[in-house]
Amino acid sequence: MTMSRRRTLAMIGGGVILAATASFGIIATRQPRTASLPWAVAGQGKDARHRALSYALLAPNPHNRQPWLVDLREAGVVTLYVDSSKLLPHTDPFSRQITIGLGCFLELMRMAASHAGHRVTITPFPNGHDDRVLDARPVARAVFTPDTSVIPDPLFAHVMARRSNKEPYDLTRPLPVETLTKLAVAKTASFGGTLDASEVANWRGFTREALRIEIETPLTYKESVDLFRIGRAEVDANPDGIDFTGPLFEVMGATGLFTREAALDTTSQAYKAGLDAVYANADTAMGHVWLVTPGNSRPDQIATGADWLRVNLAATAAGVAFQPLSQALQEYPEMAKLYAELHARLAPKGGTVQMLGRIGYGPEVAPSPRWPLDAKVRNA
Repeated sequence: MTMSRRRTLAMIGGGVILAATASFGIIATRQPRTASLPWAVAGQGKDARHRALSYALLAPNPHNRQPWLVDLREAGVVTLYVDSSKLLPHTDPFSRQITIGLGCFLELMRMAASHAGHRVTITPFPNGHDDRVLDARPVARAVFTPDTSVIPDPLFAHVMARRSNKEPYDLTRPLPVETLTKLAVAKTASFGGTLDASEVANWRGFTREALRIEIETPLTYKESVDLFRIGRAEVDANPDGIDFTGPLFEVMGATGLFTREAALDTTSQAYKAGLDAVYANADTAMGHVWLVTPGNSRPDQIATGADWLRVNLAATAAGVAFQPLSQALQEYPEMAKLYAELHARLAPKGGTVQMLGRIGYGPEVAPSPRWPLDAKVRNA
């Protein structure tokens, strides 16, 4: 979700929040306890697979759904499945974006294993696949083999600092001209981007319009709002979805100033503030990047996920804030016009635009909540 937490706070609460904070001091200091633990224990585990997976579950993924399930019954093997309860049927009707998130997971697992002296051989969809429906068949089979000759992936050094930064970026700080060169680390997809001021202004308007369509389409907007986790207790109880934590959100949740019902009410201040906050993100992009693939099969999408993770980590290494803005790539009827326009711009000779994002300089942000590894192991 592209909701800027800080800007939403400023616009919804005002003086009411300041007054409420004085009366709800203990509530205001609450922070998630268990939802951030996976970041603290990454690298721990029973064997090489567990240790690699403890990093893999920190991978970026749409709406932070964390759609991965792993089967570890076969020695030295990780079999990855999709958790069908984590799909996004309205914004991602063919599960293309979910599959890309699974590709991010696999690539981060591979990177982590490489730093522990293990080579990972990944076979996507070993039992076949359906490009229209992500079904119960395995997403991938990954074989771990000890190998002292494996070359550790240098991008892994930036895993713990990687973020999807959903805050407004600094409009006073242009990106260096060499930024795009540093981010061109995709291995399979075609990487592109722009820092040109006039092109960036055009993309700002385009991504703003895509955000408007997603929010003003009832089913897609409700799909996001249903995934709001407001305050520490909700995030700890269900650490996937779109988290709203921190002192003021604790107070706003406790006082009823910010609820899912208010967010769905298009006449409410919460809705209006949220809309302005979303636009603030699109409007402060200082550059845009994208990935294009010749095809759009499930294996293509897995490979795109690996590339998207690599680009995100390269941005982290360069000190650049990074956030996907893929609303125009969503395949539902209301977005069809922008989807076609985007492909005409970026893939005029054919192919699929798989990812689109904004870059710039942004504030430091906390890591996203995560389920622990035990919750994602289907069979011990």
